[in-house]
Amino acid sequence: MAPQPENGNITVLLEASRQGDADALDRLIELLYPMLRLMARGHLTRERAGHTLDATALAHEAVLRLFFRGDMPELRDRRHLLAAAGQQMRFILIDHARARLAARRDATGAPLPEHSAADLETILLFDRLLHDLAEQDPRAAQTVELRFFAGFSLEEIAAQTGLTRRTVQRDWEFARAWLQAALTLPARA
Repeated sequence: MAPQPENGNITVLLEASRQGDADALDRLIELLYPMLRLMARGHLTRERAGHTLDATALAHEAVLRLFFRGDMPELRDRRHLLAAAGQQMRFILIDHARARLAARRDATGAPLPEHSAADLETILLFDRLLHDLAEQDPRAAQTVELRFFAGFSLEEIAAQTGLTRRTVQRDWEFARAWLQAALTLPARA
């Protein structure tokens, strides 16, 4: 297991990075990279076999999106940073799935195997459902993101969000029931 940097160090480095301190940004990325690779590994264990992204590439792309594309986001602390990284990883995987779905034919013109297309459609469906859940209950959707995409336990989610474990448990149970109901309802025309 990667060492867990202290929240205060990350908070100080985040603030210094926002002020333009390149050394602080380098140190921040160095501290976070092992955690981000673990998160990425967790994301990829739920993906199809033979995925073209690996944990290192996913962590690297998340770092690029968080720190090097446009203005640096207003990340308050370690908790906020890890949640943002998990969300970025989710977006990266969704973008990857969309691109693969759009290119259903390989260079020879042969269609992708049906199970591959179905996997991609499932990822996109889950993203849409998670977006719908966030409109109804943002906290429950955040719980799903942290549990499913960042690989956090209920206790870790409680610590990261400042909620009680019981509240996180209720949010998780609600989200699971909501998603299950949404998946079993007939498709809307």
